[in-house]
Amino acid sequence: MSQINKLKILNDPIYGFITIPNPLLYDLIQHPYFQRLRRISQMGLSYLVYPGAHHTRFHHALGCMHMMQKAIEVLKFKEITISKEEENALLIAILLHDIGHGPFSHAMEHSIVEDVNHEAISLLFMNQLNQEFDGKLTLAIQIFKGEYHRKFMLQLISSQLDMDRMDYLKRDSFYTGVAEGNINSDRLIQMLNVVDDVLVMEEKGIYSIEKFLMARRLMYWQAYLHKTSLVAELILTKILKRAKELTLKGNVLPSSKALLYFLNHKITTENFDSVVLNKFSQLDDYDVISAIKEWQDSEDFILSSLSKMIINRDLLKVKLSREKFDKEMLNNLIERFSKQNNCSLQDAKYFIFKGKIENQAYSKDAEPIHILKKDKTIEDVVEASDQLNSKALSKPVTKYYICYPKQLLES
Repeated sequence: MSQINKLKILNDPIYGFITIPNPLLYDLIQHPYFQRLRRISQMGLSYLVYPGAHHTRFHHALGCMHMMQKAIEVLKFKEITISKEEENALLIAILLHDIGHGPFSHAMEHSIVEDVNHEAISLLFMNQLNQEFDGKLTLAIQIFKGEYHRKFMLQLISSQLDMDRMDYLKRDSFYTGVAEGNINSDRLIQMLNVVDDVLVMEEKGIYSIEKFLMARRLMYWQAYLHKTSLVAELILTKILKRAKELTLKGNVLPSSKALLYFLNHKITTENFDSVVLNKFSQLDDYDVISAIKEWQDSEDFILSSLSKMIINRDLLKVKLSREKFDKEMLNNLIERFSKQNNCSLQDAKYFIFKGKIENQAYSKDAEPIHILKKDKTIEDVVEASDQLNSKALSKPVTKYYICYPKQLLES
């Protein structure tokens, strides 16, 4: 019987050829937990704005692994000692960093899975895989949790200049066509170094970092927080909340077994055990979209109306402002909708609501991006930069939104 060649080469539209460097990584990629990421959209419902944004978490995870391979190569060339075991652990940790994302993840985190974030679920998946692979993920998990003594390794996976951001900015820019998000990841990785166990960027790479931070801010406003993407995700959150509310009252809604399980149970961090994890691994975008297609015909006015909005891309009107919206304005819209549709004020709140979004490309409170200057001193990028925009990028910008049905404008 012939052996499977596990040293595969994959063709990526952004980086060209990506190599799977060893059989363990191949087996992790082949695992059903990881293959599920093929069915999880990287940008949720952003394809309602950018038709090309159909790339998946699977694409992104492989891209991150490729970025990590290049970063390790650069650091080793600069005589940073990284053992074969550490190298493997870094590749595993970055490959699996997003494995805990659910379908349309942020909508899931705020509706049918109660306050359990995707990082916590990723760790649960990694622990489960570690059992299945006889402890071969132990070091990767230590690095992922920040428990390994070599600090820079966690920074490569999770920081303000990590391989995750390096890939998603370039990838999301490519698939949306938002050119402002494109970054020079090759240049950024070539400028990486490690001093006293801390990840640094050599001073000659500072302009590439400024471009990287600017790209991040622009991608948030133009793609991730685009008002149509925002309202679509908010509607989806309300659909799932309503579906759960109806199910817990005894209504039987058509949906897959996996989705039905989460509609029927209150899932929190405390009860997210191996049984729940297995159910969660069966859940993907297809479960949610096929359920919403069915729910368009629901007898429940709220569930039916909101589901039609997503399927037909006939969304709520959304207004953005630098100033908070008046509560009286909100209440007035709720009352008018309630009378027009003969529903309660509580039900009307599913269609009319307000909130806020925040965009901060660089946080001075988090672990800074360290610049290694020519005189060997280390400085925060905001201090090292001679561009005023770096200081501006570290200030959070808040915008307020209000959402309501378009027909309220016409009446």
